[in-house]
Amino acid sequence: MAGDALSDLLRTVRLTGATFFEVAATSPWVAEQPPAEFVLPKILVGGERLISYHVVTEGQCFATVIGGDPIALEAGEVIVITKGDPHVMSSSPGMRAGPVSRDTIAALSTSPLPFFVKYGSDGPISARLVCGFLACDARPFNPLLDNLPAVMKVRASQENAGGCLTQFIRIATMESADKRAGSESILAKLSELMFIEVVRRHMDSMPAERAGWLAGLRDPFVGKALSLMHGSPAHDWTIGELGKKVGLSRSVLAERFTDLLGVPPMQYLASWRMQIAASNLSDGSASIASIAEEIGYESGAAFSRAFKKLVGVPPSEWRRRTPSSA
Repeated sequence: MAGDALSDLLRTVRLTGATFFEVAATSPWVAEQPPAEFVLPKILVGGERLISYHVVTEGQCFATVIGGDPIALEAGEVIVITKGDPHVMSSSPGMRAGPVSRDTIAALSTSPLPFFVKYGSDGPISARLVCGFLACDARPFNPLLDNLPAVMKVRASQENAGGCLTQFIRIATMESADKRAGSESILAKLSELMFIEVVRRHMDSMPAERAGWLAGLRDPFVGKALSLMHGSPAHDWTIGELGKKVGLSRSVLAERFTDLLGVPPMQYLASWRMQIAASNLSDGSASIASIAEEIGYESGAAFSRAFKKLVGVPPSEWRRRTPSSA
């Protein structure tokens, strides 16, 4: 049941993968990502959150978020930088490639990638990486982003040969090397699937006492309540009805839900409805009245008032501000 809510959210936040590029590096080498605001316009117009990832397919290296501690990586490992923080990939810890200016990024008009400045010798390759970006919306409601750690590291080599990440690395390596027609699109979609798998791995590994949206998805009662609200957002849900369907009393469900997610169920439902509405406003030409009906409002006026209260601007202004992903 929990997976449904995760899928629903991902469908409404315009999660978009960017072109991969392959790094074949010789020591000493360093590659540095510029600030997210320089990169995002190249990937998703109007996107608000940049997610970077690096798949080590050969050798070993280090990843360091600027201001943080170096993280050792080896072949078969994936690292995801979830908040778009500037970071360094390097052959040794403590290296920097120097700042990358906005003008440098703007000059890359023929291709959105690569964004890294790389240095290396003419010696043997010490590491191969397949790297890329994802971009997505953060507003008006993206509880997933708020509940992810800044860095997620996953080892694919712990899987069996048919595991998702193992297959991802194999296909990404092949497509990056062959550069056949359509490879760019295949790799962009693969990056989205890889991110979802890394999120699921993170959710499975969280300690039992952890709170937050992902912990709510994992909880058998709160996760079912989330799935019910996500599955039928226009329904006139009450805490009592949700409790009956998930097998808890009204008061116990309200307490359990609020403890895990930090907001009561009906407040969560109101925010989720506005996320659906915001996505529909951005993606198409549906009327405000039809969007209001889809999420359970009896009139466009009532919906507009609620949208402005929760989001801060009227639906018509949100539509004008937000570039369509179509």
